Amino acid sequence: MLKEVIYNYDNLKDEDVTETVIRMKALIINSNNIYIGNENGIFQFPGGHLEEGETFNECLKREVLEETGIILEDSEIERPFMKVTFLNKDWPEIGKNRKAEIYYYVIKTNKKPDLTKVKYTEHEKAGNFKIAEIPLKDAIEKIKENIPNNEKNKVIAPDMISAIEEYLKQCDE
Repeated sequence: MLKEVIYNYDNLKDEDVTETVIRMKALIINSNNIYIGNENGIFQFPGGHLEEGETFNECLKREVLEETGIILEDSEIERPFMKVTFLNKDWPEIGKNRKAEIYYYVIKTNKKPDLTKVKYTEHEKAGNFKIAEIPLKDAIEKIKENIPNNEKNKVIAPDMISAIEEYLKQCDE
């Protein structure tokens, strides 16, 4: 079941949107651990923007490879379990109204990150991007503890926590 969350504090209507950005995020579960990226103290799930002509699965495979070095098989990719939509007036600049859709997927794998295969962006390199392996049972607490380390965590962390909680809830059903 796909849980949907919409943030629309500016009360934008569909016709007000001037651009749409689609992102994929992966909760990569290996045994009882989860992989979380850390760039300049900002925690995030591996993932990124859907490129033109790409399928969702192709995007996930590319982004996970770029950020973790893990080569995914289609069989490791489950359906998205959560979608978060942000509608923002005058973002990223005045006169643009962005709709950002973020699809959260679960990737169950026994593969470990392989730093010989990563392709970090200059931004990620400058931010000292790393992948951490955290016990799934401790992940929410670790994300909460990390919030003060960077202002952006106040926006990102609640959705990460919601995604983990939704994943665990759906595992119990």
